[in-house]
Amino acid sequence: MEMFLYGFMQRAFQASTLIAIMAPILGLLLILRRQSLMADTLSHVSLAGVALGMLLNINPTLTTLAIVILAAIGIEYLRVIFKGYSEISIAILMATGMAVALVLMSFVSGKQNASVEQYLFGSIITINDEQILILLALAIIVVLLYLVFRKPLYVLTFDEDTAHTAGLPVRMMSLMVSVITGVAISVVMPITGSLLVSSIMILPAAISMRLVHTFNGVILLGIGIGLTGMYGGLFASYQYGTPPGATITLVFVAMFILTSIYKVIAEKK
Repeated sequence: MEMFLYGFMQRAFQASTLIAIMAPILGLLLILRRQSLMADTLSHVSLAGVALGMLLNINPTLTTLAIVILAAIGIEYLRVIFKGYSEISIAILMATGMAVALVLMSFVSGKQNASVEQYLFGSIITINDEQILILLALAIIVVLLYLVFRKPLYVLTFDEDTAHTAGLPVRMMSLMVSVITGVAISVVMPITGSLLVSSIMILPAAISMRLVHTFNGVILLGIGIGLTGMYGGLFASYQYGTPPGATITLVFVAMFILTSIYKVIAEKK
């Protein structure tokens, strides 16, 4: 097809494939730990990293990585302090991240503000070879960590107290999940946009959970759903000139609605 003749579209599809592979793994862990909004929080905090990079004339990807990792550590620290009320840490970090981002953006020039908007809404033409390599490395790390630590992660996800009793390094594992999620969001953000990256991380796993009920089954089906949604969204975005992140999200939402309708019909039979 004509779109595959363009280098930026080739890179967009490569990035989408890698995102679809790792998103269900991270998304499922966040959902089961009742931290779905953490992805949204880190995506808002990442805007502060983008604005800081623009302000200091540094590659925004580097500053975003640093800021998001610090935020992930902060979330885990606050989660320990407010044990049993983990949503408090998310609310504090989300508000702080947005406030810092807005203040820093006020110091950024008009031309750079246009670049910041690309991170807000996503743009397939911003994907470069360096980001593809980072995504590839990240996808490999996420998959390998899941394969190696699958059973400990399963225990940690459902019952931290049991995991602690079993001698697992609960705090370290929890921090690892948060940091890797933050890194994934900072790298994925250019194609999906900061405002919608959390939905693309969470929805494939959420849709898959409606259809299957095993840990591995949700992830495998989630990868298939992720590929379908990402590819479908990119095709539609190219054809109609719509923002890729928003289009991909709407495809996932449509899939979720159709899945829910199917479940209702199936349960009535």
